[in-house]
Amino acid sequence: MDTDRLILTKEKPGSGNFTVYFFFLLLIYFISPVFAWEFISLEQSYTKKEYRIPMRDGVALFTAVYIPKDSLKQYPFLICRTPYSVGPYGENNFPSYRADAWEHLAREGFIFVYQDVRGRFMSEGKFVNMRPYIPNKTGKKQTDESSDTYDTVDWLVKNIPNNNGRAGIWGISYPGFYAAMGLMDAHPALVAASPQAPLADWFIGDDFHHNGALNITLAMNFFPSFGLSRKGLTTIWPAKFDFGTSDGYKFFLETGPLKNINKLYLDGKIPFWNDLMKHDTYDEFWQSRSTLKDYSQVSPAVMTVGGWFDAEDCFGALKTYQTIEKKNPGSFNILVMGPWFHGGWVRSDGDRLGDISFAEKTGEFYKDNIELPFFKFFLKDEGQLDLPEAFVFATGENQWYKFDRWPPENIKNSYLYLLPENKLSFQPPDSSEHSGFDEYLSDPKNPVPFTAQITTTMPKPFMVEDQRFVFERPDVLTYQTESLDSSISIIGPVKAQLFVSTSGTDADWVIKLIDVFPEASTGGSVKPQNKKMTGYQMLVRGEIMRGKFRNSYEHPEPFVPNEITRVEFTLNDIFHTFQPGHRIMLQIQSSWFPLFDMNPQKFLDINRASESDFQKAIQRIYHTFQSPSAIEFNILIKQ
Repeated sequence: MDTDRLILTKEKPGSGNFTVYFFFLLLIYFISPVFAWEFISLEQSYTKKEYRIPMRDGVALFTAVYIPKDSLKQYPFLICRTPYSVGPYGENNFPSYRADAWEHLAREGFIFVYQDVRGRFMSEGKFVNMRPYIPNKTGKKQTDESSDTYDTVDWLVKNIPNNNGRAGIWGISYPGFYAAMGLMDAHPALVAASPQAPLADWFIGDDFHHNGALNITLAMNFFPSFGLSRKGLTTIWPAKFDFGTSDGYKFFLETGPLKNINKLYLDGKIPFWNDLMKHDTYDEFWQSRSTLKDYSQVSPAVMTVGGWFDAEDCFGALKTYQTIEKKNPGSFNILVMGPWFHGGWVRSDGDRLGDISFAEKTGEFYKDNIELPFFKFFLKDEGQLDLPEAFVFATGENQWYKFDRWPPENIKNSYLYLLPENKLSFQPPDSSEHSGFDEYLSDPKNPVPFTAQITTTMPKPFMVEDQRFVFERPDVLTYQTESLDSSISIIGPVKAQLFVSTSGTDADWVIKLIDVFPEASTGGSVKPQNKKMTGYQMLVRGEIMRGKFRNSYEHPEPFVPNEITRVEFTLNDIFHTFQPGHRIMLQIQSSWFPLFDMNPQKFLDINRASESDFQKAIQRIYHTFQSPSAIEFNILIKQ
């Protein structure tokens, strides 16, 4: 295209060649949206309008609407409701395509709608984090995100010219939660929705808690700025929390117990942090915010999107799809999972994460072959819809797969058992083995780090990071198979079934599933020129279980010191192929710091623990015939 432009500038007006080139480019302009986009900008092709859309209770929500200038056609709405600001504000100010990741859709023509949710930025009302859904609402006073979505769609259809009467809703992370909320009691005009990395449950598996353990790093990067009470309408973000250091490990270690965060830094001024500290079990506060109890009678077509290496809301994507599928048999409800970090399907090329290559630009593939066809088909009646029930990417072999259900049917259930001498085997412990265990000392003053990087955040690549940086720590137990003779593709959820004991009355149990690359520079997926990857211990999936919640999130139970206890929990789904020459490894530990707060290893309300409550503990993992610690998973049977 740059060459064509150069030729045009060299041709003299009136020449025959100029006429040929002009009509040639004009033809391409109409038949190739990608080419045409080089010659137009958002301002040239869209008109921006700003509205205050009234809700049923009189609260007005600030809404920016981008309308195609082509008034001869009718276009559908594509709505994103967000707590993160619809800026830039002002009808003459337009956003960057790349930042918002909607260029591929804008070329096709949609009426884009961005809305500040209730109580955020320029919208009126009171903001509530993960506002609970209210079924069977009565009167105009009862509102939630479902009703706000309904009222928004209703107003748009009636007031924005040249719309075709159809609307879709989408969003990533928190906006993904709002997209999911729009599915409940949906407006008839809302015919398609794509919750992407949606929040689903903030205590069990998303963002700020995993199995009851607090993601302290994410919480401190989020709530001190996001959780401030707003004083009137504003277009300005509050400043982020200043750690005063780049070393998050040292910062949280020196801060000590959770109650010190309010004492030293927040001064009780962050409402949701205060709520978080008050509710240390899965009580009504957290249960009411779970979306998984709802999703009955979903009428729009749904495409839920997530990333295998999303440290924040992989759980939300998988559970949202599964819940809708279970409660709405026969509806159009599909799942897309790729090799992505949080939002990586549109926030990156998706060709690699850290040291791990995925061999193609999976983000581009997703946008052009999955997301765009979905919205064009349901909102514009255009194109052919050839999307399967599950469109998933197999890491380890770097291949897209299509399945007619998730997990697929062609699978075989299997186990890997922990054995003496750090071995991992498909065969259980021998019946003669009655007293085998491994142990380590877990010290709250020297917790196991979650990343080798010096950081106060969650680095995107840590979800595939080489685990050799903790391999030789005495408080990390390691078990691995022999080198594999053939490939093994593990697909779906992975269940940890551990037999443990602790000298304390509470303990965290962290299990990490790892792909160990061959030590030699030949064979498997390691190329001779890529010596960095020899012996690489790629994290495939990791999860934590706060031990006191092993039987109930609502009613925690202490451990009996030194008594063998069964602890079971499920890791998020994976789809990973362990290649020939590789090994499968498990690492087990009792801290993952400061990704998650440190357990005092004493049964109590950790949010109110003092320095004196933290104690060392001897942790044991058993691998006997009577107490066979293992992981359970499914292996894909390839045709």
